[in-house]
Amino acid sequence: MSGFPADLFAGQRFYVVGLGKNGLPAVRALTAMGATVDAWDDNASAREAADGVALHDPAAEDFTYDALVLSPGIPHLLPQPHLAADRARAAGVPIISDVELLFRAVRKAGSRARFAGITGTNGKSTTTALLAHILEGAGCEVAAGANLGPAALSLPLLGDGGIYVLEMSSYMLERLDSVRFDAAAMLNLSADHIERHGDTAGYAAAKRAIFARQTADDLAVIGVDDAESRAMAAWLRGRPARVVTVSGEGRADVWCDRTTLRDADGPIVDLAAAGALPGAHNAQNAAAAAAMAFAFGVARAEIAAGILSYPGLPHRQQRVGEIDGIAFINDSKATNAESTARALVCHERIVWIAGGMQKEGGIVPLVEYFPRIAYALLIGRDAPGFAATLAAHQVPHDVVGTLEKAVPAALTAARRTGAPVVLLSPACASWDQFTGYDQRGDRFAALVDELAAGVGRAA
Repeated sequence: MSGFPADLFAGQRFYVVGLGKNGLPAVRALTAMGATVDAWDDNASAREAADGVALHDPAAEDFTYDALVLSPGIPHLLPQPHLAADRARAAGVPIISDVELLFRAVRKAGSRARFAGITGTNGKSTTTALLAHILEGAGCEVAAGANLGPAALSLPLLGDGGIYVLEMSSYMLERLDSVRFDAAAMLNLSADHIERHGDTAGYAAAKRAIFARQTADDLAVIGVDDAESRAMAAWLRGRPARVVTVSGEGRADVWCDRTTLRDADGPIVDLAAAGALPGAHNAQNAAAAAAMAFAFGVARAEIAAGILSYPGLPHRQQRVGEIDGIAFINDSKATNAESTARALVCHERIVWIAGGMQKEGGIVPLVEYFPRIAYALLIGRDAPGFAATLAAHQVPHDVVGTLEKAVPAALTAARRTGAPVVLLSPACASWDQFTGYDQRGDRFAALVDELAAGVGRAA
């Protein structure tokens, strides 16, 4: 962990459970900062791959630690707490996230670097990357990560003028103890991760934690394009932080008026020229990033330049190829219906590839967008259920099972129907067939490349 003193956590003992994207960097960083670290992963292959890590079974007798660091995906309450979490509670050991430890390390090292936290059911990755891009373009010292990109404890120590831009999932937010975000944003809220939080109210409470411990010196940015977020905005009015509302489709403190992003002082930028930020949802993302950038002292012209030059993120409405004038778009990050709706609304007529492990409600919330679908190709575990929904609304479709079959079939369907776009926007988790949405998106892009090459050879 670059720049942190080697004795920063000397004399402290931590127990890290989960040796993946978050956990293993946490072990390495804490050890480098002088802490004693024991670790565990329920997966034997992960334990074997953790070279040099001191492994400690959670069932063993000794459980005297300063904190338990649970990787975000491991539950400490619902649906079933991990044994380590049970043992920690019984022993009075705090259960925290790696973001909590990053904040402690930065402050313990004497840095006054500021923290920006971004959450929401959808859009948080784009907003995080966009804000970091704007800040970097303005010459700020920036480190971005957490739920997006590098794990929190992989980030370097920044100086007093530095800014940490952190994407915060609900799983991370429920394990914070002292973190205070100088600028925090909650973009939107719809039912998600109910198995982890119990119900929608529990999920909303986890998201609301991004505003915890804020003072009158801090900024709270809140989207107002959905009812749950508007309710949270009303709650925020009674809190000490300065509140800025943002919208991609209606009046707010920072909002999009047709294609113009603006605030009370006038236009900021014409989003029609921002090719990587299509649709009202991305207009709201841009509004949130702009509001936070203003709070960090970035000039209006620099914000506009950053928005216009933003390159976009992989797997989020990413154009990965074109065959015979038909665009192939990778929106694999769309793991729920609401996220897919944000892609569907951007295109008048598409061939749609969808399916996987559905979230609550399936694709029923997308019915209003069905007239845009020239043909649908369904993959994954819950394809039959999706097929039933589409059949009930007379949407032409086929259950093909895999991406390998879906991509060439999509080209055929696009040629037959005249649809100019093939859109992979699954509205589902990917774990039935892939290790994550990123592997799914990468496979889609590779199949498009293979298909394009084959078409080229045939020509």
